[in-house]
Amino acid sequence: MALKVELKPGERFILGTAVITNGGQRARLFLEGDIPILREKDILTPETADTPAKRIYLAVQMMYLAGENKARHDVYFQLVNDIIKAAPSTLPFIDRINNQILTGFPYKALREAKTLIDYEEDLLNNAKFGSATVRQNSPEDEQTA
Repeated sequence: MALKVELKPGERFILGTAVITNGGQRARLFLEGDIPILREKDILTPETADTPAKRIYLAVQMMYLAGENKARHDVYFQLVNDIIKAAPSTLPFIDRINNQILTGFPYKALREAKTLIDYEEDLLNNAKFGSATVRQNSPEDEQTA
C-alpha cells in the first residue's frame, strides 16, 4: 500500500537523505517502499533543538533518517540520562520512546518524542507561571482513559 503525501506549494520534506521541495502548485505523491520520510513541519534542526526534549527528538530524528548507528544511540542515551536527572517525571515518556526504538519503530519513537516536547513545555510553563496543572500522559493516553 502506497503512502499518499499531499504537499503545499513550496513545502519541503525529507525522503531518505534527500530534501525535496515542491514547486509552485499543490502536489500529491504516492510513495511505495520502506524509506524514511519527514514533512517539513516535523523536522527539527540543530538550531531549533533548543531544549532538552527537542534535542532528544533531534537524536531520534537522526536515528530514523540515517538508520541504525551506534554513535547516535550513545548521544541519545546521554541526553535521556540528563533529562531524567533534571526532571524525573519525564521517565514515562522516555520509556515509551525507548520501547519504540528497541522494537524497531523509530517513526513511532518520533511521535512519542513530540509528546515529551509538549510535556516539557507544560513543565516550563508551570515553573514560569506557577500553575499546578501539568500533563502526565500523552494525548493518546488521555483519549483512551
